[in-house]
This record gives sequence, structure tokens and C-alpha cells, in this order.
Amino acid sequence: MSDDDASKRYKRVVVKLSGEALQGASSHGLDASTLARIAKDLATASAMGHEIAVVVGGGNFFRGIKGADTGIERARADSIGMLATVMNGLALEQAVEGQGRAARCLSAVPMPSVCESFSRRAALHHLAKGRVVIAAGGTGNPFFTTDTGAVLRAAELSADAVLKATQVDGVYTADPKRDPGARRYERLTHDEAIGQNLAVMDTAAFALARENKIPIIVFSIGEPGAIAAVLAGGGRSTLVAP
Repeated sequence: MSDDDASKRYKRVVVKLSGEALQGASSHGLDASTLARIAKDLATASAMGHEIAVVVGGGNFFRGIKGADTGIERARADSIGMLATVMNGLALEQAVEGQGRAARCLSAVPMPSVCESFSRRAALHHLAKGRVVIAAGGTGNPFFTTDTGAVLRAAELSADAVLKATQVDGVYTADPKRDPGARRYERLTHDEAIGQNLAVMDTAAFALARENKIPIIVFSIGEPGAIAAVLAGGGRSTLVAP
């Protein structure tokens, strides 16, 4: 695919960022330089003419599924995790604006004194105005991951693709950090990703993407310009598509 074809094909996208992607080399929390780098990448992609929505996790502060292991009931732990995603969303909103691009953090968990509540209509309005939309608060319900939330938002917003940002440059047959013989897939179908139990996203996210025929591009967020490179048809990645 040429750069021009890729740019036209992926006009509106949802970028899925983990909370851990924002902590840099730290064990938790936010790393200022990493936050600024990712915000610059998002702002650049938006300035290129793409409509950018972001779904961010909260694992750098609190992960619901791990919180349940500490004795907190799962539904309550997931609620705490959703609040963590709003913390990241607000930080990312300011960081993108610091790069000279307008942004809006919208939360699926209503908290109007902090940020606007998420609705499809509001998100589409902000995207049409060229603003980067940060969809925080997960789906607003426990027992759903932010991966599933990203695909849900992509379906709601009629996005052309989900860009799944990870620490590796695609989907591999095994963990490439542990297995030097691991092979990277160039392309997979949703059925293959589900059937092979590939852990890059949960099964519910893959199934929802399959049902709505939404491509998922898995790439590494570790280098500056990674998002713009994927949108231009370059960089190393794995395409999961029908």
C-alpha cells in the first residue's frame, strides 16, 4: 500500500494506548518526557488531516483485574481502574494541547466538574473540528477491558481502524523478548487471532472487531513518530483484518 493510499484509507482512527505506555521507564505513574513524546505524535497525526480518537488504559496507576487479587471485589476494582484512565486522559489532553493541537477528554463515567461526558455525538463533533478526542473511563462498565472499549468506540465512531500501541512492533508467534525465534506476523484475520489465542488483545475485542469488520493495526509506540508512520503506510506492524 502506498503512503497516499494508506493516508486516505485510515482517515479516522482510534489509537489504543495502555497506561503503562505513559510511565516510561518508571514503575508507575506518568513520565513527563514519554507523555510529551506520545502527545507530539498524536498532534502530528492530527495535523496531517487524520481524525484521531484515543482510548487510554489506567494500568500505570491501577489495573482492575489485579486489584481484584488484593481482596477488592472485581466490579469495584474495575471502577477504580476506570478512574485511573480518566487521570491519564486529563494528562494526555493537556499534553496534546501543549503541542499546539486542540484536545478534549471525554469520560464514559460522568464527572462533569472534571471533563465532558462521552457521547457519540460529542465525540464526532470534536473530531470534525480537528480536535484529538481522548475517550477515558473505559466502557463505563466493569468486566470490560480498555481494548474492548477501543473497538467499541471505533464501531460507534465509524472509525477506519484501531491502532493498538504496544511495546513490540506487531503480533508474534511467541513473546519476542523471551523467545529469539519468535516470528512476526505481517497479517492475520480476526478468526486467526482468536483461534490462536494471541494475547495482544482480549477475545472480546477481537470478536467485536470481527463483527464490525474493523481492522486492527498492532505496532510499537516506543519510537517517536510511530503513529504517523503507521498512518502513512510505513513502519513495522501487524494488520489484523477480515
